[in-house]
Amino acid sequence: MEIKITTLAENTAELGYLAEWGLSMLVEADGVKVLFDTGAGIAAVHNAHLKDIDFASVDKIVLSHGHYDHTGGLRDVLTRMNKPVEIIAHPDIWAAKYGKWGKHAEHYAGMPFQRELLESLGARFNLTDKPVKITEHFMTTGEVPMLTDYEEIDSGLFDKETGEMLPDELKDDLAMVIDADFGLVVILGCAHRGIVNTIKQAQKITGKQLVYAAIGGTHLLNADIGRWAQTAADLNEMGVQHLGVSHCTGFEASAFLAQEFGDRFFLNNSGCTWELPFKS
Repeated sequence: MEIKITTLAENTAELGYLAEWGLSMLVEADGVKVLFDTGAGIAAVHNAHLKDIDFASVDKIVLSHGHYDHTGGLRDVLTRMNKPVEIIAHPDIWAAKYGKWGKHAEHYAGMPFQRELLESLGARFNLTDKPVKITEHFMTTGEVPMLTDYEEIDSGLFDKETGEMLPDELKDDLAMVIDADFGLVVILGCAHRGIVNTIKQAQKITGKQLVYAAIGGTHLLNADIGRWAQTAADLNEMGVQHLGVSHCTGFEASAFLAQEFGDRFFLNNSGCTWELPFKS
């Protein structure tokens, strides 16, 4: 199986492409094209045009979770698709999500569009906490169990339920997994519930252990060096062959992981296109 991943939106960019805080990747595998997240704004649409990508050719959309930096480009994407399209996500993408860091005031951090508007543009939501099979070898993880004792949800994230600010458990945080003949390829949005937990879920639902690559956000931005080290140790013990980080990983954590993984590490930025398996 050949897999092609094109990163359309990310915090940093290859020369000539637009960067923005967020993430969007077009994943082509097993005969389908799936848009995984849509970034925060115009980057995905802008960079897709530069890549000569026609959104009308996309078969499905998967949303990793309901934060604005992964859903903010959805309206513009749907407008350009100009057709009905299945959007696979967890029901909690519609939760009233808020964020608060340091001295900054709390701010709305959730889906920036009304469901009715998106449906009028062709969105057909398939909301479930269970894994969804896109093809025989391509699926979503569904809800990711919290198994490790060190991966935690960021304390600055909240769900404003019935007017009360409660810690957001980010149950909607999911990933995609491709069960390729050369190993599992795990596509991460933010991995709010932990990259190790997410990969463990991918292994569980596929019944396979070999992890060829994990690509995307790892949410180590606000973690300490102890968590970075434990994450790297667990990923190595799990046999992850390639690690491509994006978005919420953070510069310091990225540098740490680059040192730990050596030539198995790469940055996944706006404008990057990866064809898997990598050529040696």
